[in-house]
Amino acid sequence: MTTTGHPTDELVVANLALVGYQVSEVLMRVPPTVSRDDLASAGHLALVLAARAYDPTTGVPFARYAALRIRGALLDELRSMDWATRGARHRARELASTSERLTATLGRTPNREELASALGTDVASVDQARQDAERRVLSIDSTVNPIAELVSDKSPGPEESLLTNERLRYLRAGVDTLPERLRVVVEQLFFHDRPVSELAEELGVTQSRISQLRTEALGLLRDGLNASLDPDLVPAAERPDGVAERRRQGYFAAVAARAAMGASAAGVTLSPSVPTQRPSVSAEQRSLSTAS
Repeated sequence: MTTTGHPTDELVVANLALVGYQVSEVLMRVPPTVSRDDLASAGHLALVLAARAYDPTTGVPFARYAALRIRGALLDELRSMDWATRGARHRARELASTSERLTATLGRTPNREELASALGTDVASVDQARQDAERRVLSIDSTVNPIAELVSDKSPGPEESLLTNERLRYLRAGVDTLPERLRVVVEQLFFHDRPVSELAEELGVTQSRISQLRTEALGLLRDGLNASLDPDLVPAAERPDGVAERRRQGYFAAVAARAAMGASAAGVTLSPSVPTQRPSVSAEQRSLSTAS
């Protein structure tokens, strides 16, 4: 594929693989009747639109931004494939409800004749209702056999695991990139389960000061993650050209860069376990007391 040299074309060509990856992930979760070509077409369009709308000054990696746009487009495409009429949906729900009721009463799965009798119809109508339910391309929002229930394995799927690991990678990067005094408070309170009173006493500051630093750290950390994962959730700055906002944007960019480095390594995750021993706060970390 050739390009015109326009930045948008360069982004599209360099990230075409994102579409194939996202389409493959979706196809693992839907009936075989779903067309790969239809999904790929929607994904490619989303990639082009993402390239046109991308603003590199946000510090958000384009691949991450485009992946979110592509995934949303694929879900919209799945919803648009739901062709069933309201009557077909009603019959499918009625059939499912009747089948569940008879199963509870009989202690076994009812046969076609029993279903037809309970519904006051014939066997052919029961078969047609079943065919309609099976042929439908089910949307995510469907109340009858949603896509999530088509996966027999209830453990996290590849996409969910990927997103979870990605968020953990950004969380680790966000914590590591916090200004030192804020990082110390977050690590001691959340990673090492230190009580506020104990940490305040050890650092020589008041408990209210620890609470203030914790609130400041969590707010900055939240915005740092959202800047890369959900940019629309980042609140607009009151003074976009101010020193505080420039520092804030620098932090966002540093988080994105550190997370990208983590993605290229063996894989960085946060352990959910709490250490059995609480590491002492270093003399350098005690400098928090000077900020109170």
